[in-house]
Amino acid sequence: MVLVEILLPLSDNSGTPFPTTLYREVQERLAEKFGGATAYMRSPANGLWREGRGSSHQDEVVLFEVMAETLEATYWQTVKGKLAEEFRQNDIVVRATNITRL
Repeated sequence: MVLVEILLPLSDNSGTPFPTTLYREVQERLAEKFGGATAYMRSPANGLWREGRGSSHQDEVVLFEVMAETLEATYWQTVKGKLAEEFRQNDIVVRATNITRL
């Protein structure tokens, strides 16, 4: 079994928050495909990263989790690209971890 996590920004690059409906649509699409999806929207995570030796960047992100039987890499690459377009980002973090469901 695989746990797939998606980190989506809370607001665009100008600081304007994305509408809540956009996150609900993402969650519904994931739940439709995988039978369920969890979104951590009430307490956004705060991310900080550096580009090389340049300035640091900060962002608040919403975490989505999906459990799947197998990792369909092609599917997730497509989802990642669509989410980058929807959320007007250069890149979206999508990560997968092998898990054991108890």
